[in-house]
Amino acid sequence: MMEFSVLAFFGPIGMAELVIIAFILILIFGAKRLSGLGRGLGQAIRGFKDEVEDGNDHPPTKPE
Repeated sequence: MMEFSVLAFFGPIGMAELVIIAFILILIFGAKRLSGLGRGLGQAIRGFKDEVEDGNDHPPTKPE
């Protein structure tokens, strides 16, 4: 069987490649939009973690 793997296709990604990708993303989207995207992603992850932690504290309610 042939297994498809991104790393097998492209090889390991090094620091130089990551810098080039970051530079291209900044050129395409701009620094302000990327920082806003990172901030929004962080808030979404934090909100998800909070909901998961809060969900364990409260037992589910039975419909009457």
